[in-house]
Amino acid sequence: MRHLIVAFLMLFWMNTSQAQIFEVGPYVGGSNFIGDVGTTDYINPNSLAFGGIVKWNRSLRHSWRLTLIHTKLKADDANSNELRRQERGYSFSNGLTELSVGMEFNFWEWDIYDINQKITPYLSTGISGIFTHDLYLTPQDELKTKKNKIGVAIPMTIGVKGKLSRSFTLAVEVGARMTFHDNLDGSNPKEYGGKDDYPAFGNKNTNDWYMFSGVTLTYVFGRKPCYDIF
Repeated sequence: MRHLIVAFLMLFWMNTSQAQIFEVGPYVGGSNFIGDVGTTDYINPNSLAFGGIVKWNRSLRHSWRLTLIHTKLKADDANSNELRRQERGYSFSNGLTELSVGMEFNFWEWDIYDINQKITPYLSTGISGIFTHDLYLTPQDELKTKKNKIGVAIPMTIGVKGKLSRSFTLAVEVGARMTFHDNLDGSNPKEYGGKDDYPAFGNKNTNDWYMFSGVTLTYVFGRKPCYDIF
């Protein structure tokens, strides 16, 4: 993960002699988990998510983006619409911090200095490094661990952004994260260094997902560029 960060920063700051447009600002929203505990609703934020975002607009149609978001993933079988999960009665919480790098694609040409263009939808994808900690699974304190774990996820985000002024852009987005792990909820204890005598549960053939739904308010700075094709 360290090498990915260094590579992105090198790419971010290269060609400094050319004029570019940058954006930086906060991210605020909510998160929800999709896995072996709790509800299976895709968009159902139940925990605060916050962080920041940086964008480098490389053309009228795409930009590089870096996000850092922290949340506490949590779910409760009591909120599930499946009777089997309600009867089981599990719940969990797991702290998660995500660093994501990727590319954002605008549906329409996006020039922050064009006052006649106010809004555009966009898509974004890339790669995310996830750092989890303080996983608690209940009832009866069956699993408690503070063992930290680093993992990888693929972000898939759709959103809409609009200009508040020449210097500020507001965006609303929803993003799914497909992980390569099946123990964000404690359902596969061997993956998290758990004891062999603690049984796994749930669907062992599918990995966990989580969602972020939020807004960003970015400040735009830099001279008006002459965009190239890269």
